[in-house]
Amino acid sequence: MSTAASLLRSDTGGVSRFVLMGVSGCGKSSVGASLAERLGATYVDGDDLHPEPNIRKMGAGIPLTDEDRWPWLLRVGQALAEGGPMTFVGCSALKRAYRDRIRETTGMPVRFIHLAGARDLILARMNARPGHFMPSSLLDSQFAALEPPTADEGAVIVNIDQPLDRIVSAVIAALQEGER
Repeated sequence: MSTAASLLRSDTGGVSRFVLMGVSGCGKSSVGASLAERLGATYVDGDDLHPEPNIRKMGAGIPLTDEDRWPWLLRVGQALAEGGPMTFVGCSALKRAYRDRIRETTGMPVRFIHLAGARDLILARMNARPGHFMPSSLLDSQFAALEPPTADEGAVIVNIDQPLDRIVSAVIAALQEGER
């Protein structure tokens, strides 16, 4: 049985909606695109779901507020609900309240995958990516807002201090393990 098929088996209660979460620069887009390719899944970049005022605000170096994020989180939940049989969305989902909003909006089980890493590693990655609207000056505000998932949320936590292929393999292995 293929990896994707094993993750989608209904007899195991397989979740087919996933959010790659973490602070800006942790690799959500790269990991999501690689997962989609390896699993034949759909990947939606949460950056593409931000309302234009949010992008302008972040681009100006101003952190988003909860009020700024609610419409975006609604779009994230809708993208998950409307996605294909296996859908991944990249979304910082920094606070539990944000993750709860996504779960409520989606209306189906959602599994969160926290791409966790050290501030210095993420800062170096942010500084190396050209043309992104999110400046590295906002990284500290992201870490300040971050409420890592707690055990009762059943999230997968993957350390990003490794090559992309190993991160993707670790995510897939953790998801398969969770289905046993």
